[in-house]
Amino acid sequence: MSDYLHRTIPNLKPFNFDRHHDALFIDQQWVLVNGISNKKSIYTFKTDNILEIARKDIVIKTSWTINLNNILSIETEDGMITVSAYFKDDDILVLNNQEKEEFALYINTTKYEDDLNSIEDIQTFLKEKYTKKVSTIIYDHEFYFIENSKEFGPFKVEELAKKVKDKDISMYCFVRDINEYDYSNRLRIIDLIKELE
Repeated sequence: MSDYLHRTIPNLKPFNFDRHHDALFIDQQWVLVNGISNKKSIYTFKTDNILEIARKDIVIKTSWTINLNNILSIETEDGMITVSAYFKDDDILVLNNQEKEEFALYINTTKYEDDLNSIEDIQTFLKEKYTKKVSTIIYDHEFYFIENSKEFGPFKVEELAKKVKDKDISMYCFVRDINEYDYSNRLRIIDLIKELE
């Protein structure tokens, strides 16, 4: 992966044919983020190596292939380009041009009900996506809390919320994730509970 891409978008996972091709890549509606304010484009990679690019009322059909090293060749209006594919997560795809320091960022809108037509729509999409993700992580995760210089736990957030409701502990007790070693993040039980609301 090029250094500039890694610096711009950290924690990318390389395209893995077995994991990504059928489940996350094929027949999905990928909205191109680059230049969305000027022209919205939706890319759909089909199983028969057809790439459909939808723009307003026009659908352009072109071709794509993938090689053994998971490098894609895509026929574009400007000719053939070679890209390596990465996933930021299941809904964000990055195609990195092999010949230039350029990349294209796509968002999978197949299961998203609202249209993405602008930068503001993308910001809303990402905010909703990551708020839901954080809530899920917090809900499933366990935390220790400290009260009167003693540590207790680990507990899930719903257990901590019940203890607060029953007035067994203060909502202002500091908590730490089970993978952290101290309370330097200054996170309190009330902060966790707010994330779930």
